[in-house]
Amino acid sequence: MPVLKAAGLLDLDAGEIVRPGVLRIEDDRIAAVGGPVRGEVVDLGDAVLLPGLMDMEVNLLMGGRGETAAYSPVQDDPPLRMLRAVGNARRTLRAGFTTVRNLGLFVKTGGYLLDVALAKAIDAGWIDGPRVVPAGHAITPTGGHLDPTMFAAFAPGVLPLTLEEGIANGVDEVRKAVRYQIKHGARLIKVCASGGVMSHTGVPGAQHYSDEELRAIVDEAHRRGLRVAAHTHGADAVRAAVEAGIDCIEHGFLIDDDAIALMVERGTFLVATTFLADGMDVSKAAPELREKAAEMFPRARESIRAAIKAGVRIAVGTDAPAIPHGRNASELVALAERGMSPLDVLRAATVTAAELLDVTDRGRLAEGLLADVIAVPGDPLRDIAVTKDVRFVMKGGKVFVQ
Repeated sequence: MPVLKAAGLLDLDAGEIVRPGVLRIEDDRIAAVGGPVRGEVVDLGDAVLLPGLMDMEVNLLMGGRGETAAYSPVQDDPPLRMLRAVGNARRTLRAGFTTVRNLGLFVKTGGYLLDVALAKAIDAGWIDGPRVVPAGHAITPTGGHLDPTMFAAFAPGVLPLTLEEGIANGVDEVRKAVRYQIKHGARLIKVCASGGVMSHTGVPGAQHYSDEELRAIVDEAHRRGLRVAAHTHGADAVRAAVEAGIDCIEHGFLIDDDAIALMVERGTFLVATTFLADGMDVSKAAPELREKAAEMFPRARESIRAAIKAGVRIAVGTDAPAIPHGRNASELVALAERGMSPLDVLRAATVTAAELLDVTDRGRLAEGLLADVIAVPGDPLRDIAVTKDVRFVMKGGKVFVQ
């Protein structure tokens, strides 16, 4: 029954650092906050304790050491991707992120849900990593932004993909694709609702699925108790997704005031991935994609500022590996630069993320919740950048970084 002792701990409800910071851990839970410091003490000195952070958009099966944009889509088989994901998961956990959504496979897998397998391996203790909420394969139309053959502009017949791997057209196919992901362990559904920065096929804001198809995807997921996240940039596409009942908009780089107002009205979450506008490396992309990024990224910075000001429910997400795995806290710093207070940023990475996941067992340092605890060298309410220097990580009562 260890006791964590630090200079302070973050009380997210009160919006302040409580000093000193004392947590008593029992098994995988926080047994008490405060109280006497005795028994087996883990003394963290001048550090401040925070709840484990959460990243609502990562792709642990992509990126990492050895992956190449040109060849990996056709050279890397599922076992190699799983092995690479082990390192990505470890880096993410060691960065202080104890829960993530793996938001949609868009790689050739033969129909296997690799993120579901990764989540099971982590939960079993075979490998180190964050708690993974898997989406299975992203649901996307042929040639859509999340069609893997689109990114490299493959010729016809190269890398054939199946409906089970998320390539679905028309109401009947999208329903079947969603049902397949749910059958094999997906805990949310990811859909491609518009183009993107790296899309070779059309303008980034163009709506990819019809309103009828979007409603069918939402209907299938919601009837089974799963939420739906939509990669969406354009304002019209965002409005269509929200009207269809999508629970969470990913990116939203081109949203306008009307789309923002609708999101506020409906309570739709936004995972803004705003650090992409600062840190995404597009230097090796095709010239037309670099030109698109140069146009979109300044607009993306302004759109998130407007969403913050309007009161949109924002949860932290990075879109790693679009930024490297393990550097997830860069998104927290970027959100503060866009106008969020450090306290609101930390809430976006904890309690708001927990609300998006529809879970109540994490997100705060409170009695009875999961013992997902990190420590940073300073007061994050004064300097959010200390979250980039995590000194201690506990997940479920087990220490991974000390």
